[in-house]
Amino acid sequence: MDISRIDLNLLVYLDVLLRERNVTKAANHLGITQPAMSNSLRRLRDLFSDPLLVRTSEGMTATERARELQPLVRAILADIEQAVQEKTPFEALDSQRVFRIMASDYAESCLMPRVLRRIRQEAPQVTLDVLTPSDVSFLDVEQGRLDMAINRFDKIPQSFHQKTLWIEYFACLLNARNPILKQPFTLDTYLDASHIWVSKTGFGVGVGVNPNDVQRLGWVDEALSRMGRKRRISVFTRHYQSAMLLAEQHDLIATLPSRAAWLQKDNANLVVKVPPFEIPPFELKMAWSPLLQHNPDHQWLRRLISDVAEEVDEEFAPFGARFESVNAPLAHQSER
Repeated sequence: MDISRIDLNLLVYLDVLLRERNVTKAANHLGITQPAMSNSLRRLRDLFSDPLLVRTSEGMTATERARELQPLVRAILADIEQAVQEKTPFEALDSQRVFRIMASDYAESCLMPRVLRRIRQEAPQVTLDVLTPSDVSFLDVEQGRLDMAINRFDKIPQSFHQKTLWIEYFACLLNARNPILKQPFTLDTYLDASHIWVSKTGFGVGVGVNPNDVQRLGWVDEALSRMGRKRRISVFTRHYQSAMLLAEQHDLIATLPSRAAWLQKDNANLVVKVPPFEIPPFELKMAWSPLLQHNPDHQWLRRLISDVAEEVDEEFAPFGARFESVNAPLAHQSER
């Protein structure tokens, strides 16, 4: 195929069509008429010899070929935007930029205070807007409305760039007067106790929890289920800070990421224990839109967050070593 004969604007139209899945919305987004958008869709179908979008009971649905094209087209457009964008260095000291970051409250507690401290040192006029997972969607990240998402992700769009900040293991947080501490902390004593469930990952608004739906309860309960065991959950919360407060005030066990437990290491009312069973670790990642990959402001932010994460990792290491599995993966930062 002779690429000089292809109207590259069609790729822009295709990108928006596959995001909106609606001809009218795509036309409004691009500032063109609906007939013009419909004509562009016809030309795209001819170009790729595929219907691309098919009307179903759920609206316009992307074909398999369209789903294959979407990350490729997004990457091509990001490269074109980078090629024509004027390069201006980021002047941290004078910048008044607002950075919007989605962070789970675990990441917000363990990482963001140090990130803010560093930003205040290097870019005192920069504003940080921290949002929760319930505030945003993958679309917000993809379109660059959100600068960064920091969380544990089960799934992430292929087009996103991402970097592992650290590998996290689990710890148990208990009231220092919890009666189970009078005996060895075994799996049986762990299961005899009452527990605090805490988790909120990914994006979107959360829903109520079914205590009997192990697959949706997360890593701790899935690990127990693989052994044919089950814990008694008395409290469900989506906030790690709340879980730590509840563990302090009641005879409950909070099983939570070890860096969250580390924040309570000087709290005389709490005791930190190694879980008496194997819980697979997870990765804390930051993810961002390909639209921002080459942006100097964003490059500065990524470097700052990565540097802070390394500092946290080094300071945490003496406390955290006991929680690591014998078959622990290497805890190094990686990016793609």
